[in-house]
Amino acid sequence: MRKLGMGRSTGIYVIIALLLAVLPFVYDDRIILSLVMQVFIFGIFAMSYDLLLGFTGIVSFGHAMFFGIGAYSVAIVLNQNEATLFYLLLGTLLAVAVAGIVSFIAGVLTLRLQSHFYAMLTLALAGLFMVAAEKMRSLTGGNEGFVLMVPDMFIDTSGPTLYLTCLIVLVVFFFLVRRFTQSPVGKVLMAIRENEQRVESIGFSIMYYKVIASMISGIVASIAGVLYVLSLQFVDTSVFATDVTLDALLMTIIGGVGTLVGPIIGAGIIEFAHHWLSDLADVHWIFKRWIILFGIVYILAVIFFPRGIVGTLQEIWIKRKYKKQQGKEATKDKNEAAS
Repeated sequence: MRKLGMGRSTGIYVIIALLLAVLPFVYDDRIILSLVMQVFIFGIFAMSYDLLLGFTGIVSFGHAMFFGIGAYSVAIVLNQNEATLFYLLLGTLLAVAVAGIVSFIAGVLTLRLQSHFYAMLTLALAGLFMVAAEKMRSLTGGNEGFVLMVPDMFIDTSGPTLYLTCLIVLVVFFFLVRRFTQSPVGKVLMAIRENEQRVESIGFSIMYYKVIASMISGIVASIAGVLYVLSLQFVDTSVFATDVTLDALLMTIIGGVGTLVGPIIGAGIIEFAHHWLSDLADVHWIFKRWIILFGIVYILAVIFFPRGIVGTLQEIWIKRKYKKQQGKEATKDKNEAAS
């Protein structure tokens, strides 16, 4: 039954992905298509954060560090060389390698202690990378950043090529990360989230599994940074800002912690909310303070959907299924008693 349910959900995800793949060929609003592409990119980023927070119970205040590493790695490689697919792949490999090394170091230094040490260290490292990007002007352009050339196939950011690339990467990483969370290692991570002491008492190395989660999360976040640079064809130090991490946190909490699909939905809600609320600034002066309105929406979402949208819906579905099963068992008992 469980495998059947998983197969059914996989089929639904594939159908949704196919519908999204057709979208740029039947709908030509460049603004909306660009916005959907940003949802794909930040969906990957939020999903990487959910792997830490939702499945391992690790909080990070500097997750934007890995996003920025991916962005700057590709941007610098393309800026220093010809804008070809080879150098794009080389920059991506560099991003993955640097993000993996940094996340490994951060994990080894702090994850043997309480998780809030990891949160503070990642925040400090993100600030360190931001300062380095500001000071190394010859490579990074400083605070002003720089415009970069990208391979010819990605020059038209409003075309279907980059859109489909972002969608494919999102789908591939979603199924890979989902498979990872359903593996024995993923089960141990969820057990660590629930009770570290009990998991350690039965012989598992808590440190080992936490570092694995940190590395995979950092690598996935760096891939999101790579796609972000390709979509903007510009990079500056804002990719290391704390606001980027907070966005990932909000996307995860609003969508549903520990659900993977929830952060993607949360990314869609936040990106479209940013777009629509900022557009309403011309309608009424109150919408010029759209951040305050967004904060109110977030508070209401937490009150009425404490486990996030997807998590709350899953809880309702499980309760209904349980009640239905209890009703069937009660009816069966009555029939047996009557006979």
